Amino acid sequence: MTTYIVKRVLQMIPTLLGVSILVFILIHAVPGDPARLIAGNEASEEDVALVRERLGLNQPLHVQYGSYVAHLLRGDLGTSLRSERPVLQEILTRFPTTVLLTVMAILIMIVVGLFAGILSATKPNSIRDNTAMMFSLFGISMPIFWLGLMLILIFSYYLRLLPSGGSDGLKYFILPAIAVGLSSSAILARLTRSSVLEVIHQDFIRTARAKGVKEKLVIYKHVLKNAMIPIITIIGLEFGSLLGGAVIAETVFSMNGLGRYVIQSIQYRDYPAIQGTVLFIAALFVIVNLIVDLCYSLVDPRVKYE
Repeated sequence: MTTYIVKRVLQMIPTLLGVSILVFILIHAVPGDPARLIAGNEASEEDVALVRERLGLNQPLHVQYGSYVAHLLRGDLGTSLRSERPVLQEILTRFPTTVLLTVMAILIMIVVGLFAGILSATKPNSIRDNTAMMFSLFGISMPIFWLGLMLILIFSYYLRLLPSGGSDGLKYFILPAIAVGLSSSAILARLTRSSVLEVIHQDFIRTARAKGVKEKLVIYKHVLKNAMIPIITIIGLEFGSLLGGAVIAETVFSMNGLGRYVIQSIQYRDYPAIQGTVLFIAALFVIVNLIVDLCYSLVDPRVKYE
């Protein structure tokens, strides 16, 4: 197990290096001059050139990237061009908001997705099954921004039960978590249904039923446990995706998280902020996938990591 973890951690290095190179090339290919944005529209070309020189933007791309990697090895993600604060400090300030939103969305996804998937699989081709699958189709089809706006319209404007935006307390996270969680739960519901259907007709399930084991115990102890590998996989992938994919929800609900920070940085051509945030999210995604792989052995003893 320890050897496997060390290997996976070492594999993170080329992965993150590749991500940093790709992001560096792409953001420099985007039209726009951050020096002009910082200097202002009224600034002269000489002033813009001074700003560009001060920020090192007048150097060749390979020199800029080499300087970025040198600072990265010291744990320095650079300084934001917009706020002139360390990027790592900016990320850590907004990270708790994104994590809390992601965790709440994942909990909603697990509860709703597992419940709908199990209901569908235990009564295939029934009204219950068709209703649950219609729900999952609705969840997959509806964009998060539209669902978020509908939740704001109903619960904030008409019912006045929940705030429409912000991140100053737990109640501010309810609507965005529902918007993100329901969309992800639809995917989990369909996967749970197929996984449970694959297991429920196997011989050991028929044996358990023949021995008089209660149906609920058969489903939740025997069937679900043996169907958990693909379910854990999709939960881990969704968790990693939501960490970096909360851009829409944070923008719609005006939340001070990493997603909204990336959008603002892109609009401002804030190269260090974009690079640092994407690299930070990529590292989290790799770590989450490692944790998911380790969970396989806890669910299924047959899975061994040598």
